[in-house]
Amino acid sequence: MNNLNDERLKYLEKVKTIVVKVGSSTLTYNNGLLNLNHIEGLVRQLSDLHNMGYNVVLVSSGAIGAGMGKLGLQERPKTIPEKQAAAAVGQGILMHMYEKVFSEYGKTVGQILLTKEDMTDDIRKNNAHNTFSSLLEQRVIPIINENDAVVVDEIKVGDNDTLSAYVAQLVNAELLILMSDIDGLYNCDPRKNSDAKIISFIEEITEEIVACAGGAGSNLGTGGMATKINAAKIATASGISMVIINGENSKNLRDILNGINIGTWFKANL
Repeated sequence: MNNLNDERLKYLEKVKTIVVKVGSSTLTYNNGLLNLNHIEGLVRQLSDLHNMGYNVVLVSSGAIGAGMGKLGLQERPKTIPEKQAAAAVGQGILMHMYEKVFSEYGKTVGQILLTKEDMTDDIRKNNAHNTFSSLLEQRVIPIINENDAVVVDEIKVGDNDTLSAYVAQLVNAELLILMSDIDGLYNCDPRKNSDAKIISFIEEITEEIVACAGGAGSNLGTGGMATKINAAKIATASGISMVIINGENSKNLRDILNGINIGTWFKANL
């Protein structure tokens, strides 16, 4: 076992609270309808981690995508009112599904919808922290999303990669896991270069690392690798390690906690 993997394993020994972010491309098909197989696999893995004693927080995209499916929209809405309408419809669908599947594993979930002000205003930030603390003490799994149904550009975080990093700060997590539609951060775009290689361990986010990030991927999500790098900056600066893994296989969650060398690991600044 190499030294970098040894470092992962040593860090994992102190992990108690995990924030997992899952993107729209993992939760929904291209038509916006929910991918039930992926959702059930994700919930089963999160419930198992919870059974192992970890505090688990889920930051879930997919509200607008789920709303698109229900409303019969073929393309992601472009105007703010259309996005908010899709989110208002989709958030209920998404939470209903999570509630149903988590309950099959004996888990209680709670919904928290946040705005940027909840992370930047000291009073609201403290209130949010207290809410999270109370939920986790009662072994509830919080499910987080931005309040897309009412938020506007001026007060929005804008993407759930960044939101998840702020949430990791709020709950004093030790590990942030971003489940993406890609295996990790590559040294160049794997869609254009077949020789692209995954960077498995990043000790410091340099300009060279930033340059490896591309644009947004799917037509349902808002995040690309650039937002994941931004999330890594926020998390690692707060002493939280972050890892990017492929969300297609929910087993990757358990593999990460077992110290298996998959994805891209960003080392916390301790």
